[in-house]
Amino acid sequence: MQNIINTSPWRVSPPQPPPPNLASSEKAVTAMAAAGGVSSDDVPILQTENLTSNVKSIYYSRTFLSIIGGVVAGIWGFTGLMGFVFYFLIMMVSSIGLLAKSKFSVQTYFDSWSRILIEGVFGGLMSFVLFWSFAYDIVHIF
Repeated sequence: MQNIINTSPWRVSPPQPPPPNLASSEKAVTAMAAAGGVSSDDVPILQTENLTSNVKSIYYSRTFLSIIGGVVAGIWGFTGLMGFVFYFLIMMVSSIGLLAKSKFSVQTYFDSWSRILIEGVFGGLMSFVLFWSFAYDIVHIF
C-alpha cells in the first residue's frame, strides 16, 4: 500500500544562492543594508511546493477532526447551537495545535496567519454536520 501521508509536512526550504550574474545587485543590497535599508536576510523564503504541502496538511487535519468531532457530538447527543459551538471549539483547539506544531513561528511555514486560523474551517463544517447527524441518528433515534 502506498503511503499517501507525508511524514514531515512541515518543511522549510534553505535559502537559495543568488544567480551568478547578479553580483552587482548583491553589492547594492549589501550597501543598502549598511545604510540602514532592508537586507536580503529579512525576506522569508517559502517555496511553493512546501507551502502547498503545509496547506494540504491543514486541510487534512481539519477534515479528520471535523469527522471525528461530528461523530463525538452525535454520540454525546448535542443538538442545535451546542453542536456548532462544539465544532468551533474543536477548530480553535486545532488552530492552537497547529501553532504549537509550527513552534509559533507562522511566517516560517505559511505566508500569513489566516492559513492557520481560518483555512479549512468552513470546508470542514459540512463534514461535521454530516457525521454529527449520522451518529446522532444511529445512537439516539434507532
